Amino acid sequence: MSSAPRPGSPAPAADGPAGPAGPVWRERWWPAVTTWLSWLPAVAGGALIALPVLGPPGALAGALLGAALAVGVLMSMAATVEVSGGRLRAGRAAVPLRLVSRVEVVPAAERRAALGTRLDARAHLAVRSWIPTAVRVHLDDPADPTPYWVVSTRHPQQLADAIARGR
Repeated sequence: MSSAPRPGSPAPAADGPAGPAGPVWRERWWPAVTTWLSWLPAVAGGALIALPVLGPPGALAGALLGAALAVGVLMSMAATVEVSGGRLRAGRAAVPLRLVSRVEVVPAAERRAALGTRLDARAHLAVRSWIPTAVRVHLDDPADPTPYWVVSTRHPQQLADAIARGR
């Protein structure tokens, strides 16, 4: 039996020799199943475009090309949230944990307001529509006008705890 975390679940705190070099917490934002299913027409479309020109072998090649396109696009949407090395990284953006003043869990029921009517226009958003919960990471950096980050996560309390441990 393996002790590795399931895909999409947060990685446990690093122990042993890895220490601070390894991630304290990590989560991958895989697209929802419905998003994957929405790309099935790309597979069928590739087959249908190639069929009249190249026949059945071409249809198979077209379907494979459509599937490769779909997987490539969907994999590009799968970013990572990570707490490691004294930094919070969400996608390509990162912030030192020493600049974090506090972290709030944003439950699913409040997410819409947090990203709408109660959103500061200067906030940094690292969100995915298929992830219903998030955290609001308040920053204390006089050199940066960004008041906070809103970061999507399936495990908001665990991410908030990891940020607190990392500070």
